[in-house]
Amino acid sequence: MLTPVPSSIDLNPRHAAYGALVLRVALGAIFIAHGLFKLVALGLPATAAFFESVGYPGWTAYPVFLVEVVGGLALVLGIRARLAAAALLPVALGALRVHGPNGWFFGSPGGGWEFIAFLAATLVATLLIGPGPLRAARRARDALPAVDRIGDRGM
Repeated sequence: MLTPVPSSIDLNPRHAAYGALVLRVALGAIFIAHGLFKLVALGLPATAAFFESVGYPGWTAYPVFLVEVVGGLALVLGIRARLAAAALLPVALGALRVHGPNGWFFGSPGGGWEFIAFLAATLVATLLIGPGPLRAARRARDALPAVDRIGDRGM
């Protein structure tokens, strides 16, 4: 039988919010790194050739690069974090399609799907729980007159 958790260690909502912050910033940093890797280490033409070799049109490498970098920056800064997570989710699912046949472990030849599945799951978590505190979007929004904030739900 399970023992109830003592109330002295109940989850503090403030701690949960900072958990969302840590998740958002780490996720954004990973996507920025992946996007910059395509640009700096591989080069976008080579990335396009890789995309073609795995069945995607080569031109899709360019918007994927852009979504990874811009979406990653938006996550790190907390600007429209849910929208950024939603934009990055198809990128993660596309990568999951490529890495799926290579087995579970990302260290497998060709890279397995465990890491990409984790990225997709954390994007969904960010969509569900929101950005957490310390958002550039909130600071900018709070500087506006109240009438300009009508309808802004922090997405």
